[in-house]
Amino acid sequence: MPKANTLTRLASALTYPLRLDDFLAVIDPRHSSRQLRAVVTKVTPAAPGVATLTLRPGRGWLPHKAGQWMRVGVDVGGVRQWRPFTISSPEGEAPSITVGAAGDVSTKLVNDTRPGDVVFIDQPEGDFLLPAPLTTPLLLVAGGTGATPMYALISTLLARLPDADVVLLQASRTPQDAIFAAEFAALASRHEGLKVIHWHSRESGRLKLAASIDTLVPDWRDRAAYVCGPTSLIADAEAFWSDARLPLTVERFTIPRIVDPDAVGGTVTFARSGQTLDAPGASSLLEVGERAGIELPSGCRMGICRTCLKTLKDGQVRDLVTGSLNGEPGEHIRTCVSAAAGDVTLDA
Repeated sequence: MPKANTLTRLASALTYPLRLDDFLAVIDPRHSSRQLRAVVTKVTPAAPGVATLTLRPGRGWLPHKAGQWMRVGVDVGGVRQWRPFTISSPEGEAPSITVGAAGDVSTKLVNDTRPGDVVFIDQPEGDFLLPAPLTTPLLLVAGGTGATPMYALISTLLARLPDADVVLLQASRTPQDAIFAAEFAALASRHEGLKVIHWHSRESGRLKLAASIDTLVPDWRDRAAYVCGPTSLIADAEAFWSDARLPLTVERFTIPRIVDPDAVGGTVTFARSGQTLDAPGASSLLEVGERAGIELPSGCRMGICRTCLKTLKDGQVRDLVTGSLNGEPGEHIRTCVSAAAGDVTLDA
């Protein structure tokens, strides 16, 4: 048996009934062999209702790539809740997340989190990454908090290729709402190849790419295009680049749900915990479980990463993205985009 394991077992015997982890956590609150944790080292206002939280992860954290996201867990009303957030810091730096107060978890992070607080985290994920090597000019279109991955991408890229040809088209309601505007301006002042274009909807109306792109970015057809932001901006961009028959790389924060006003929910029984809960037809099974304090796996919360898969033991579910009914006993369903269509039993 390895020497380290022998020492760990001896220490555990001496500290019984407490775990060795319990004592190590007193010395370093990030320490846990069961769940990654991070200490918040800085909270910086980024825009009205938006803050950047800089984190210092505990041992076991894998360095992120620019454009990736991570799950962050906090306790809200005594219930552990997890949400995915884009990592806004460049590669090689401590991870940070830039969060807008728009939900229980986000609001708690923005309004109630202070340096020294500990949050739960998971490893970085996601493939909203720049190509390597970079062989074409770039056009990055960002709306709202969609600027967060763009800052990580641009700052990382320019550190490696100082003369990279990049256009950032950033849409926000007002100049004050433009996240990282000062940071982008500072980068542009040092790198001639970076051009930042701002669009403020309160002054100019909603950004409509078909009507504006030729004026704002005349050579857009020659650039590799990336977009991140609100659902409406992404839908507009996807339709526009599809009509042009050109590729587009997209990062979504949410996906539109099909909510049938006549949809009838039911109950969901979590077989392992023995709890049976009311499940409205417009709420995902993941949301229903989380509200009751049942810890369920999740990742992107958009039905893409498949982290939330659970086995359906009985009943049918409605897909909140497509509206279709499906479900056979033994089928793996995505709890983040599945709602009860009648009474449902999950192996969870």
